[in-house]
Amino acid sequence: METGVHSDLAMKIAADLFWTGLLVSLPVLGLTMVVGLAISVVQVVTQIQEMSLSFVPKLVAAGAAIIAFGPWMLRTLCVYAVGLWSQIPLLF
Repeated sequence: METGVHSDLAMKIAADLFWTGLLVSLPVLGLTMVVGLAISVVQVVTQIQEMSLSFVPKLVAAGAAIIAFGPWMLRTLCVYAVGLWSQIPLLF
């Protein structure tokens, strides 16, 4: 293989890696962000500035998101890993 082909393949693998990482982390980060925004609005309206009031609900939301989306996240990572390993013989 030529050097250009190797760099194109490396770029494709890196792009797939980052895209898969974004997709897998998006449910947890998105739900946590929505809960954090809602808690911030409640804190502004009620003028209660307690740190644990914002931390605990976000922690619970992240745990719930991992439980709810965990099987999909694991399946997505497994499909990516199997695809990556299956491409190894095609490199030689």
